[in-house]
Amino acid sequence: MTVIGLMSGTSCDAVDAAAARLTRRGDTLHLTPLGMVSEPYDDGLRRDLGAALPPGRTTLAEVCRLDTRIGQSFARLAARADRELCGGRADLVASHGQTVYHWAEAGRVHGTLQLGEPAWIAEVTGLPVVSGFRTRDVAAGGQGAPLVSLVDWLLLRGHPGVPAALNLGGIANATVLTPAGTPAAFDTGPGNALLDAAARALTDGRLDHDADGRLAARGTVHRPLLDRLLAEPYYGLPVPRTTGRELFHAGYLRAALDATGPLPAPDVLATLTRLTARTVADALRPYAVSEVLASGGGTRNPALMAALGQELGPAVRLRTSEQALGLPEAAKEAYAFAVLGYLTLHGMPGTLPECTGAAGPRVLGSLTPGRAPLRLPAPYDRPAAPPRTLTVDPPRARPARERGH
Repeated sequence: MTVIGLMSGTSCDAVDAAAARLTRRGDTLHLTPLGMVSEPYDDGLRRDLGAALPPGRTTLAEVCRLDTRIGQSFARLAARADRELCGGRADLVASHGQTVYHWAEAGRVHGTLQLGEPAWIAEVTGLPVVSGFRTRDVAAGGQGAPLVSLVDWLLLRGHPGVPAALNLGGIANATVLTPAGTPAAFDTGPGNALLDAAARALTDGRLDHDADGRLAARGTVHRPLLDRLLAEPYYGLPVPRTTGRELFHAGYLRAALDATGPLPAPDVLATLTRLTARTVADALRPYAVSEVLASGGGTRNPALMAALGQELGPAVRLRTSEQALGLPEAAKEAYAFAVLGYLTLHGMPGTLPECTGAAGPRVLGSLTPGRAPLRLPAPYDRPAAPPRTLTVDPPRARPARERGH
């Protein structure tokens, strides 16, 4: 099958689409990357989305408008991905949607909400759409995140030592293949969320992120601010644990800065960069990881990657997902949801209870039919058994060019 994975992360700035050809041979699922396209949200949508997210307030009317506008943005990019990456021959779209609220209290997740109505995607592309991945895991008692943990587990199996996959999005999450061979997964804490909030606040909106970590590189870590931020109780919760911008938002940062006094912008960014690196390393340290395979927007920040390397120490090898797995850092999560959509369509679970804390593995999401009559694939000989490994195969031909934002 050829599947388009759609993803917009907690940075809430753009939609990514990655197309993959997926073929199962025995216990191995083979993924051939076909490329990625990306488009930023238009300025109005991005502004309205940001205003509606915590700690902001919104209305049901605005939620309806956002659901429609985000769905239409996803639909346009899915159609473009089918045209440019798949030659108009995609079979399925898997849409993560845009997370706007993750209802977590005292270590338990009670609900989760992703916007981006899939009917718009099905209408524009004519393709069936799998969406709403997180809710089923939450209903089964799980955290609903990080859902890429199953895909990470499939990718990490066979790697020597104790490997970990790390995604540096707005929130950072990790999957570890423990020495016992069992996986563990969790959100470590803020990835880029506080960095982006600081860049916007300290430059009066001139910057929406610290491009290439240039501000952080000019600054010095402010120890009192770092200590205050590290005292956050979330970091002491047992795994599996998840968080989001419901906790790590601009107001959270403002309260910390008010308590420590005014600081130069570079010092704030240097401190927040160290916070992300320290909390990632602290979360991984109990597992004695030997290798970290990083992806997400944070990998484009040299200051953050340098700090992460320092915090992990020389005994831990730090590489990107493209170097280690052949999956581009910016596209890895979109590829992961393409895999999860494939599993759902074939009636196979997309979660590992060890990673999310759910009562058991679950088939994820809801299916919206496309233009043609819906025909589900014939079941495998073992329809309930997911593949045991995921292998990334090089494209047979040069993939369509990638376009970033």
